[in-house]
Amino acid sequence: MPTSDSPMPDPEGSPWTTLQSEPRYDNRWIRVVEHQVLTPSGTPGLYGTVHFKHLALGILPIDATGHTYLVGQYRYPLRAYSWEIPEGGGDPELSPLESAQRELAEETGLRAACWLEVARLHLSNSVSDERAVCYLAWDLRQGECAPDESEQLEVRRVPFSKALGMVWAGEITDVMSVATILRVALMVQRGEAPAPVLTALSHQGEKP
Repeated sequence: MPTSDSPMPDPEGSPWTTLQSEPRYDNRWIRVVEHQVLTPSGTPGLYGTVHFKHLALGILPIDATGHTYLVGQYRYPLRAYSWEIPEGGGDPELSPLESAQRELAEETGLRAACWLEVARLHLSNSVSDERAVCYLAWDLRQGECAPDESEQLEVRRVPFSKALGMVWAGEITDVMSVATILRVALMVQRGEAPAPVLTALSHQGEKP
């Protein structure tokens, strides 16, 4: 059974005071903790938080002709199908890049020679501490994919401009995908993307 935790000291300057913390649920991926607190106004309150034990990773691969790869899968919490950039989770004690390379290969079979970190995100900071690191990857070669046994994935190769259009149309709603696609589009617009990526996207004859 869960037992009460001694609350961690609140950071200096925090307007919240934690009085008591008690774990409510724990598995290999997440831990849910209930906190008795004093709110910034000084009134008693209750705050539930979700600790994620893995680092979230997202990868936007761009090939030599300016296409990217989207992964479709049914997301159980949403009870809905979702199109996303290749994503996964990594051990926070390992290099995020190493884990991202593994995830890209597992989901799409792609290996990339060149990588650039483009975003670090907090995914739902009102209730969880989940963090994400997102990458742009290029100079690709195709290999065999090896998805997790719990995953039923569909991989679609589309022009980058198509993926951006799916974001604008609300057809891509996953936060890592939206943030990474928009960040790379802005980098391209400003001429700040790596030269091979700018060249690849110019092959489409259109700006993303």
